[in-house]
Amino acid sequence: MPRLQTKSPYDVHPSIKMVLNAIANMKDKTGRTLEEWTVLVKKSGPKSEKERQTWLKKQHGLGTNYAAWIVARAEGKGLENSDPNSYLKAAAKYVETMYSGPKASLRPIHDELLKLGKRMGKDVKACPCKTIVPLYRNHVFAEIKPSTRTRIDFGLALKGAKGKLPKRLIETGGLAKGDRITHRIPIASVDEIDDQVKRWLSIAYELDG
Repeated sequence: MPRLQTKSPYDVHPSIKMVLNAIANMKDKTGRTLEEWTVLVKKSGPKSEKERQTWLKKQHGLGTNYAAWIVARAEGKGLENSDPNSYLKAAAKYVETMYSGPKASLRPIHDELLKLGKRMGKDVKACPCKTIVPLYRNHVFAEIKPSTRTRIDFGLALKGAKGKLPKRLIETGGLAKGDRITHRIPIASVDEIDDQVKRWLSIAYELDG
């Protein structure tokens, strides 16, 4: 993975490594490098992004992911999905956007939950998406989501947790659907990040060990 040049409170999303590996092997898999495909698309491909993806798949037999990466690169887009430094810059913007406008008052809650999650262990990674900030160990074990203007839902992966769960832990339907996040704790102020929140976050962290 390229050397990081951007200082950030966040971490590179695990998917970036997968994309980088796929791009590195593109020549062997498809006969052309990403740069070579980009040149071909600009020179010989259709004009619109959708048409270009269809053209790459039908005329050149590429898969959906390869076609999407090539078209995005030809358009000068998508670096945040394949370059660690670009992702970290985008991640900071995702969070700023999440807590702009009417949700700005929730930012202190986010910051406190982020610090709490990172203190669980040196192996914790916080990797923002556009609407949530997942916390990873081996998998996602928690997520910070500003659900409304007045509340953050602190999601936890608690499949396999023993004992009776308190009413404060609300089921997300994740157990039935096979999602990682199975429960959430609604948090409306920093004062609500109490010992109970810390305890269940620690349990979620340990379950992913």
